[in-house]
Formats: sequence, structure tokens, C-alpha cells
Amino acid sequence: MANLLEWSRAYTGRLANYDTSTLIARSDELATRLADELKAGILPFLTQPYRAKFEADLAKVLPAITQFKHMLLLGIGGSALGCRAIQTAFAPAQDLPGDPEHAVWVMDNVAAEQLEAMLTALNPKETVVVVISKSGGTIETIAQYFLVKDWLQAALGDAWTKQMVVVTDAVKGYLRTEATTYNLYNLEVPDYLGGRYSALSAVGLLPAAYLGIDWQALLNGAYQVAKPLVEDPRKNLRQHPAFALATWAKALMDHNYSQLIFFSYIPQWAMYGPWFAQLWAESLGKQGQGSQPVTATGVTDQHSINQMFLDGQRDKGCLFLTSRKLQQGRSFGQNLPDKWAYLKGKPFASLLEAEALGTQMALCASGVPLVQLDMEDTGPSQAGAMMMLLEAATIFTGWLMGINPVDQPAVELGKRLANSRLGAPGYTQEAADLQAFLGVPKQEQAF
Repeated sequence: MANLLEWSRAYTGRLANYDTSTLIARSDELATRLADELKAGILPFLTQPYRAKFEADLAKVLPAITQFKHMLLLGIGGSALGCRAIQTAFAPAQDLPGDPEHAVWVMDNVAAEQLEAMLTALNPKETVVVVISKSGGTIETIAQYFLVKDWLQAALGDAWTKQMVVVTDAVKGYLRTEATTYNLYNLEVPDYLGGRYSALSAVGLLPAAYLGIDWQALLNGAYQVAKPLVEDPRKNLRQHPAFALATWAKALMDHNYSQLIFFSYIPQWAMYGPWFAQLWAESLGKQGQGSQPVTATGVTDQHSINQMFLDGQRDKGCLFLTSRKLQQGRSFGQNLPDKWAYLKGKPFASLLEAEALGTQMALCASGVPLVQLDMEDTGPSQAGAMMMLLEAATIFTGWLMGINPVDQPAVELGKRLANSRLGAPGYTQEAADLQAFLGVPKQEQAF
């Protein structure tokens, strides 16, 4: 048994009879680049060089934080999406009726009402706060930190420092200074590990460990996928499934498929959709290129956006996520009405399996090129494997496109403009651009 990519309907629609040899021939070029970047240490999500230190640091921090019932996590983008995906997949109790032993609450926006609701509902004496920012200066996260720090100090006095954990750069940035000044618990975000590639580091693994999730299995599953690439990229890249996915994704873009659906028929993995969307969009949406990730969950979205997938513009490819070992749940009894007698004795999960097959067939009948990711099971090891596969495929797709898949220049522009609007110094050009933008006469219409 193994995780499988199923390719029989991948090269359909406008990809039918497409000759991929030109793209595949670039495997030597990509393998050389991969070897060079691995040697330079700038793809740490593949090699996990930080693992030993993380394990040692976690052993010091974890006993101190698991005594608290709640974790309030402050972070945005890659500092939050991986955590939320892992939590909903493997520790869903906090989202269900009942009173879980531990719960993680993610504050991933600057919504004043949401923050106020969090701080009103949580007891500071029962809450450990984790603030995550690689740079240590992300304005949204720092703003949250200032307010939550005041909240802790008001309730705990000087003891607030025992309930604050910082996850940031090892040596620089405001949060690193705070950790040093106040002797806060802290964990490192390694160099060259951007937020959207950081879920399988302290960023996502600290909350996972707090919740009792098998974080070692997440890392182990990921490394098994990365291992052939790390050990001998020149030998193994051409046959690696991540390169095959990248080749397919580039072929889709070259044939005017502008959207890539991530359709999860593992319901408890639904939050991996937003995690993938950030990974794909922020890595590849550059220089007028890329494809728009669209997340969907089966069977929920069969009753909403699936109409567009099936009968809208023919501009979509699909990654179709399934598992062969879903929990079967309760079985239907024998006392069903005649209209639904065909359900008698069947497990509840048989609906999900049948509807997944039906949707897959409908997508293929509508000409949507589709690759099925069929997971051996839905445990942490398999989730780690999927995450690594998609991260590596994203890197290789970016290289085939001729762009840098680890920067985000357009996002940085928005951040600079926001800082200027708030009055931060050093943004002369942005201030002028804002003045010009705001100077355009409004054309308002009431409704």
C-alpha cells in the first residue's frame, strides 16, 4: 500500500495528445538547480536541517505550556494556515460539542471584534500565547502582540512572561529582541524558510505538539517524499511525482487553464485547501503568470461551486484528493423507507465514496484535466507526505515557469502602502502614491 497519483485523466481536454517531452527534457536543468540550492541550504523544508534543534527546544517549552487549557496563536498567512489545517485534521475536538483538554485559537486577522471576543472569552490564567512572525515585524501580528501583551500583564503582572512563546528568526527582528529582553520561551524559524513553506517547522509543529498530535509522523512522512530528491536529485528528479505534477501544472498553464481546483474528499482535511491556496498563489502568481487555486470540499461544494466547475468556462484543472481508508461510521438500519432501501446496511461513509466517484466522473466528462491524489490513510504521516509533495511540486512549477517561487513582491507592495497609511517613516514614494490614489474623485452610488 502507498499513496498514489492517478494519471489516467490528467492529459485530457486541450492537453489531449500533448507531447510533454520538451518539459520533461528540462529535468536535468532543474536537477542541477536543485542540487545547487540544496548545497547552499536555501530549501530547508526539503532537508529539515532544523529538526534536531527544534526537538531539543520543544522539550524545554512543551512541559511549560501544556499546563494551560488554551493556546492563543497570533499569526497570519503561513504562520496560521498550516497550524489550522493540522489542528482540524488531527485534533478536531475543539470544533465539536464538548470540553477538550486543550484548544488552539488562531487570531489571523486584524478584526477588532474578533480579538475582543477572544480576549473576553478566554481566561488569561488558563491561556498561553504564541506569537509567530519570521521577520519579527509583521505589522498585523505585532499589533496583536502589543494588545495581547497588555491583556496578559493586566491579569498576571510580571508573570506574563511565563505565558508567552515567540516563534521568530534566530537572531534578528523585534520579536527576537522581546524574547531576549523578557526571557520569553522561544523557538526559531530557520533561515530561508518562508511562511508558506514553514508548516512543518516550529510554526506548525509547536501547536501540533501542544494538542498531542504526532508531529514526528508529520515530519517523517514529509521526509520520505523528499528523501530521493535530497539524496540524489540528478538521478531521481525526473521520476519524482513532484516533478510530474509540476510538468502537468505547467502544461495546464500553457494551454490556458487558468484555475487549479483543490477538491478534497477527505472532509477532515478541508483546511488543507486554504493552506495549498496560499502556497500555490503566493509562489506562482508572478509576472502575469500562474494559475488561480480554487478550494473545494466534497460533498459540501457539490451543492455550490461545482456547477461552475462542470458547466462554466473550460479553464480549470483539478487535484482530486481521496483516501482509501476513511472511517466508515455508523451503518444504516433495515427500517428505511422503500425509496431509500438501497442504503440498508451500508456504512455512512459509503455516501462520501459514491459521491466522490460521481463528482470525479462528472468532472472528467466535462473535460476537466484531473489528477487524483489517493492517500493510503488519513494519519499524520500521510498528511506530511502530501504537504511535501505539493511544496516540492510548487517549487518545480515555478522553476519551469522561469519565476522565483519563494518570494512575493506584489504582497510586499501592499504591506509598504499599508505601513505608509499608518504613518510609518521611510515610505516617501508610497506616501505620494497614496495621496494620488486618494485624490481621485469618488463616483459613489447608494444602494
